[in-house]
Amino acid sequence: MVDLNKDVKYIKGVGPTRALLLNKLGIFTLKDLITYYPRTYEDRSKPKYICECEDGEEALIEGIACSKLTNVRLKGKTMQRLTIKDETGSAILTWFNQTYLKNKFDIGYKYKFYGKVNKKTGRVMMNSPVFDIEEKNQNTGRIIPIYPLTYNLSQNALRKIMESAIKEVYGNLEETLPTYLLKEYKLENINGAVYKIHFPNEFSDFNIARNRLVFEELLSVQLALLQIKNNYINEEKGIEFNKEVKMSDVINTLPFKLTKAQLRVLEEIDNNMESNKQMNRLLQGDVGSGKTVIAMCAAYKAVKSGYQATIMAPTAILATQHLENFKNILNNLNIKCELLISGITKKKKDDILERLKNGDIDILIGTHAIIEENVVFKNLGLVVTDEQHRFGVKQRTKIAQKGKNPDVLVMTATPIPRTLALILYGDLDISIIDELPPNRKQIETFAVRKNMTDRINNFIRKQIKEGRQAYIVCPLVEENEEMDLKSVENLYETYSKEIFPEYRVEYLHGKMKTKDKDAIMEKFKNKEIDILISTTVIEVGVDVPNSNIMVIENAERFGLARITSIKR
Repeated sequence: MVDLNKDVKYIKGVGPTRALLLNKLGIFTLKDLITYYPRTYEDRSKPKYICECEDGEEALIEGIACSKLTNVRLKGKTMQRLTIKDETGSAILTWFNQTYLKNKFDIGYKYKFYGKVNKKTGRVMMNSPVFDIEEKNQNTGRIIPIYPLTYNLSQNALRKIMESAIKEVYGNLEETLPTYLLKEYKLENINGAVYKIHFPNEFSDFNIARNRLVFEELLSVQLALLQIKNNYINEEKGIEFNKEVKMSDVINTLPFKLTKAQLRVLEEIDNNMESNKQMNRLLQGDVGSGKTVIAMCAAYKAVKSGYQATIMAPTAILATQHLENFKNILNNLNIKCELLISGITKKKKDDILERLKNGDIDILIGTHAIIEENVVFKNLGLVVTDEQHRFGVKQRTKIAQKGKNPDVLVMTATPIPRTLALILYGDLDISIIDELPPNRKQIETFAVRKNMTDRINNFIRKQIKEGRQAYIVCPLVEENEEMDLKSVENLYETYSKEIFPEYRVEYLHGKMKTKDKDAIMEKFKNKEIDILISTTVIEVGVDVPNSNIMVIENAERFGLARITSIKR
C-alpha cells in the first residue's frame, strides 16, 4: 500500500521550495495533498465556433494561427498579439508582458484557447487565454479543477503536482468502507472517488465522487460522536429520580391543556430521568410551542426527588421571565425558586449563594452568573439551558460539573433540521415539539419591496391605534458609508421625528449597557413603548404578546435561522 504520510516535498514536481508554499496551504503529506479538494471547476471541454462566442462569457475556441506572435509596446508594457481563425471567423488574442510566448505559435498549426470573450464591433478578442496545441489537453479540452492558492503558486503548477500525486496513489488506496455499504448506497470506491473529485471527465463524475466522500466524512463524525457518547454512558452513571414523583402533579395545576407533542416529550424526559443513565437531551420547538412548561415539569420531578435544579438563560430579561412563570406554578407546590443575575446587589447575591449551598433554594434561575466558581449547589440534579445555541459546549459542561452527573436538558427555538442536529449535537438525544397550542395563530411572513414603505407604515399605524406594539429590526447600530443599509440610530431619528412623532419610539442595540437594555425591554413589555427599533439583540428576549408585527429591514443580511429566531 502507498505511504500516505510521505512528506509532500518528495512528490514529483514539488521539491523543497514548492513544499514551503504547499505548507502554507496546510499540505504537509501525500494524504494532505490528495484531500486538498478543488474549490470549483471550469468546463473547458466543449469548444465553440468563433462566431458563436458571446461578450463576457468564458469559452473554449479552436483556431489556426494566421501569423507569428507580434509584440506591441503600449504605455510601458509589452503586449503580445496573435490572430487565429476557424471556418466561421477570426479572433485576436492578447497577452501582456509574456515575452516567453514568442516561439510558442507556428503559422498553420491548430491550437485551443480558453478565456473570457471580449466582443466589440463584431470582432472577437481574448485577453490572456490559456492554450494547448491541438492534440494535448493540459489546460483545455476537459473539466479543469480550480484550487485555493497561495502567493507564487499557480493553478498550472498545483494541477501538475496533483496529477503526479493521484497517479502515485491510484489503485493503491485501501478501501475504508465495507462492501455492503458501497452496494447499499451505490457509492464509488475510494480510488475512483479520489481521482474523480480532482479530474472528472463529466460533472456527473464529480457528483459521484462527492457523494462518496461526503458520506464517509459524515459517517466518521457520527461514529466518533457515538463512541464518545457510549464511553460517557458506560463510564458515568446518572441519577435515578424517584418514580413515585409524577409530573402530572404540575400538569394538573396548569390553567391550560398540554398538546400531544408536549405530553410525548415529557414522557421521553420522564423515562430518561428515571433511568440510571445520565440524560443529555436537546428539546427543539418553535417560539410559543411550550418548552418552558416542559422544563418546569422536569425541575419539579428533580426537586421532589431530593435534588436541586437550575435554569440558565442567555439574558437577564429572559431569566426574570422564567422566574415569574416558575413561581406562578411551583410556589403552590412548595418549591422555592430564586433568580441569580449580574445586576443584583452583593448583599443579595451572598444571601442567595448561602441559601443555595445549604439547600434552601430548590430551583436557581439565572444567566451566565450561574457558571461562576462561587456558585455552589448542595445537590444539583438537573441542568436546563434555554436558547442553547447561545451557549458553547464548554459552558454547558461547566454548569453540569456543579453536580454529580446531573441530567441535562438543552432547549432551542432556532430551527435545526433533524439530520444536521444529529451531527452538531451527536452527544444529545433529541425531542421535538412539532405542534403549537390550540387557537394559536400562524405567523404570516411577507417579503415586500421598497415601494411599499408607505403601506407598511400605515399598517403599523393601524396596529398601534388598536393598542398593539411593533418591532423594527435592522442590521447596523449606526450609519456606515461603505454599506447602504438601515441603521438603528438613523431609523430612530426618522421614525420618532418624521414618520411616527405621535407615538412612543425607542431603540435598542448591543453597544448599550446591560442595565439600559433591560430597562428598555421592561418598558416595552409594560406597554410604555409603541415602536422598538433594534438590532438582533432582541433575538433572545422577553415575550411580548402585545407585539404582533415585526418589520425586518435589509433581511438579506440575516440568515433564515436568525430571522426565525428573532420572531418573538
